[in-house]
Amino acid sequence: MKAWGVTDVGLRRRENQDCYALETFGDPHAVVAVVCDGMGGANGGQLASRLAVSTYLETLHALAEPEMTVEQVGELHRACVANANRAVYERSLESAAYHGMGTTLVSAVVSRDVAIVANVGDSRAYHIGAAGIRRVSQDHSVVAEMIASGEITPEQARTHPNRNLITRALGPEAEIDCDTYVVPLERGDCLLLCTDGMTGTVLDEEMLDAVRAERDGEAALSRLLELSKRRGAPDNVTAVLIRSDEEEVGVVG
Repeated sequence: MKAWGVTDVGLRRRENQDCYALETFGDPHAVVAVVCDGMGGANGGQLASRLAVSTYLETLHALAEPEMTVEQVGELHRACVANANRAVYERSLESAAYHGMGTTLVSAVVSRDVAIVANVGDSRAYHIGAAGIRRVSQDHSVVAEMIASGEITPEQARTHPNRNLITRALGPEAEIDCDTYVVPLERGDCLLLCTDGMTGTVLDEEMLDAVRAERDGEAALSRLLELSKRRGAPDNVTAVLIRSDEEEVGVVG
C-alpha cells in the first residue's frame, strides 16, 4: 500500500486552514489518514484543524490494539473524533479570539482489503475502483439537506449561495457524532480524502481520470491541484490518496 498527500493555500486565501496527516498504523500493511478543514478566522481555523488532527492521532495510538476487528476500529474512530471535538471545544472557551472555531474531519484506517472511514462536516472520502468513483461519506451541510429533500439538484448545489454552510463540525458543541463507513477494497483500489476546496472546483469524474491516468499518486494529486488552481482555487485545497495494491506501506508528503 502507498499513500500520498498534498495541501495548498489556494489562490485567494492568505492562510491555509486545512491540515492533514498520514501515518502507518498497526500491522505493516495499514495506514491512517486524517484530513481537516478549519473555520473560525485565521487563528481559530488553523488552530482547530491542527488540534483536531493531533488529538485524533494521539487518541488512536493510545487506544489501538493489535488485530482489531472492523467493529472495534469503528469504535476507535468514534473515540478519536470525540476527543478531537472535546479538545477543539475546550480551547475555543479559553479566548474570545477562538470563540466559535471548528473544523471538519474525514479520516480512514486502511488495510489491504478494507477501509474504515469516519467523517464530520463536508470533507469527503471517495472510493475509486474498477467500477469507477463512488462517494463514501455524506456531507453534513445545508445543501446536502436541500438535495435530500428535493429542493435542489447536486449540480445546483455546486453554485448555491449556502454551499459552504455545514450542519456538523468539531468544536462548536461539547459533544458531536461522526458517521462511519466500511469500504471493502480490491487490489488496485484507491481511497481519496479531500476538503471542499478540492470538491468545489474538481468534478468526481475528473478525480477518477487523474487517479487512473497517473500510476504515481503524487502526480495524480498534483494534476488535481493544478486543475483546481486553473479554476481559481478560491479555498485551501487538501487531498490524500491511498492505493491498496502495494506489498509494503509507504507514506509520501
